[in-house]
Amino acid sequence: MKNYIIISALIICSTFAKVKAQTTHLLDTIYANDTKNVALFFPEPIRQGITGSDNFVFTYNREKEQYFGLLQAKPGKESNLLVVNRNGSIFSYIVRYKKQLSKLNYFIPLSNSIGNEKPIVTDSALVESSEELVDNKTYYYQKFCSYLLKRKQRIGRIKKRNEGIILTVENIVFDKDELYFVIEIENNSSLDYDLNFLNLSIETRQKGKRKSLQRLYQKPIYKHNLPSKIKEGKTVRFVYVMPKFSLSNDRRAILELNEKDGERNIELKLSHRYINNPN
Repeated sequence: MKNYIIISALIICSTFAKVKAQTTHLLDTIYANDTKNVALFFPEPIRQGITGSDNFVFTYNREKEQYFGLLQAKPGKESNLLVVNRNGSIFSYIVRYKKQLSKLNYFIPLSNSIGNEKPIVTDSALVESSEELVDNKTYYYQKFCSYLLKRKQRIGRIKKRNEGIILTVENIVFDKDELYFVIEIENNSSLDYDLNFLNLSIETRQKGKRKSLQRLYQKPIYKHNLPSKIKEGKTVRFVYVMPKFSLSNDRRAILELNEKDGERNIELKLSHRYINNPN
């Protein structure tokens, strides 16, 4: 009985010390208001997000875990935001209302995590197993993307051109938990095309008297055969692998092609019908 009391006391002291160490951790501050959405992008999908006060609202997809959440705030006292990722990583921030915002997007690295809700296993066998799982998934993406590029399947006529550059989405395929976008860029101009970036975003049409558009960038899981240059007269085909998502009627996907040191840029709009009904 005496030993039990001593052990219990040690556990309580140890727990108190850990809590005290966490409470002295200097938290970063994120500012938000009630007219704009502040986007927070995390290294792993969000499993849970909680604010300490009702004048702050943090929204995220509770049905399908995604990497980003949106923060809004009403005038009032500062509060805190606690976010737990799918892998158990914990992130904590002070949140404050600010009428004028200078920053709307936060890309949060794993190093900002204040801890993990469960012990991190360092067993070498488990680490090797995890690395093997990643390699197997990458191998699967490579094989399936190669298979899609060999197929003649199309989802519709989704294309747009600008000064001899033609951007086409040939196919959208759903497999497991991912969407595969088979994309083609054709260069019919007399100049080579240097690719700066090709981004996929979700555009939301805000309702009300003042109609506005808001875009949220979607990060690919894997890119297959993405070129850096398309020679004159040449055509390239490649695949973007994205986490599965669906769109409501007031949303659409935007594929944005941007030329490096040039102006032959293209924005290709993808209706929710194509995204929600893949092959």
